[in-house]
Amino acid sequence: MQLFERRTAGALLHVSSLPGKYGIGTMGEEARRFADFLKEAGFSCWQVLPLVQTGFGDSPYQSVYGASGNPYLIDPDILAAEGLLRSGELKELRAPAGDADFDFLRRTRIPMLRRAFSRFDTSSADFAAFCAAGAFEDYALFMAAGEKYGEGFFRWPKGIRLRDPAQLAAFRRENEEEVRFHLFVQYEFMRQWRALKEYVNGLGIRIVGDIPLYMAYDSVDVWAAPRLFKLNKNLSRKKVAGVPPDYFSATGQLWGNPVYDWKVHEAEGFSWWIERIRRAFALYDAVRIDHFRGFDRYFEIDASAETAMDGRWRRGPGEKLFAAVREKLGALDFIAEDLGVLDAGVYRLMRRTGFPGMKIMQFAFDGSPENPYLPPNIGENSVCYTGTHDNDTLVGFFSAMPAWEYENFARIVRPYLKEAGIPARLSSPKSAAAAVRALALSVRSRLCVLPVQDILLLGGEARMNVPATPSGNWRFRLRALPSEKVAGECRALLARFGRLAEGE
Repeated sequence: MQLFERRTAGALLHVSSLPGKYGIGTMGEEARRFADFLKEAGFSCWQVLPLVQTGFGDSPYQSVYGASGNPYLIDPDILAAEGLLRSGELKELRAPAGDADFDFLRRTRIPMLRRAFSRFDTSSADFAAFCAAGAFEDYALFMAAGEKYGEGFFRWPKGIRLRDPAQLAAFRRENEEEVRFHLFVQYEFMRQWRALKEYVNGLGIRIVGDIPLYMAYDSVDVWAAPRLFKLNKNLSRKKVAGVPPDYFSATGQLWGNPVYDWKVHEAEGFSWWIERIRRAFALYDAVRIDHFRGFDRYFEIDASAETAMDGRWRRGPGEKLFAAVREKLGALDFIAEDLGVLDAGVYRLMRRTGFPGMKIMQFAFDGSPENPYLPPNIGENSVCYTGTHDNDTLVGFFSAMPAWEYENFARIVRPYLKEAGIPARLSSPKSAAAAVRALALSVRSRLCVLPVQDILLLGGEARMNVPATPSGNWRFRLRALPSEKVAGECRALLARFGRLAEGE
């Protein structure tokens, strides 16, 4: 697995968090300039969150289709360069610098794309080949049906809801232009993403993607293959996913996604998962699998429950799934998100697959010498993070600590800083964050990934997501790209701990 052959480092920043003039980060010029920064700083990879079309709460973990591209990330300037938008129309899309404004995006992005589509040559051979491949046919039908019948496929007319072939064919004929519009959206997204990926890879930087374990209920995935999920005969949810009470929530997390019927998946040779992973690796060089523990055992909750407190653990597919993937697709670079409630079964699955797990510095300093996130307890086959998109930033984390807890942290961390040769300057949240950031780079993990918020030592206002809160998340954006000075500081840190990109 190429990503883990030597000590390297990466940066975590979702495309939506890039700066720019259009209200959200895009796959345009700022994305390329960010890749230039990574190259200059000596990083080997860029990790992103799911690129999918977002759903409830604007979350990339609640998508209308697990293989889709997010229309909001399509760059208007690239559309203009293709002759699909006018300069005056670009001005209408501009938004003040700051966090992503999803209300503004909902008002402006789809109308923008419809204008672009009206000028697009749908007879082009490239677009015809894209449509003929059929990868987004179900997506386009789903989106067109949603426009006509409203959200919630389970409320659609019976023939469309249950995918009667004759009625679907008739619907497609009657709504041809709408279907082709949604195919155009995905066509344009994939064109822009592949061009960006080619640029990033050309700099010697690999892209780490992310696939959620579960699908949203009101999604193409569930509508197109309801047999693969635990649903009632009327396609309502029978069992839903979540996690029991944990670090993030005293009542657990009730996600609401339908859980898989793993017996059906196994009977079909895990073909749905094999195809899903194949498509992910067509977009990314490596993939982080969210909520990996759910493949060993998953937490199942009655759909009628109000919290996750009364759920039950059920057996997942385990190694059989990954053996099937390996047989069909070969060895792939995975990162297993193995956080949360773990047990012997998860550790056994991790050993058998050989996938590196995640080590989070914010979880390391509870005083227990057995803590798996303490620097001496971290092995090479792992990926170390200061925090994830679900954590506060390091500066925010330390700023929120009560004085007594901060004193305990300082007492615990000092010996590890001393051993790594890191000055123990802990007089402020920023100095503590800088020390822990360096400590993360010092551990034995082959790969260390730093959220850009921690590279820049930003406060809690830059946090990306607060688990178990339904709104106000996923909005963080950089005001400007990291400077040459920051790139130089990063390069010095990476060189100090032997993590510079190959050839640097």
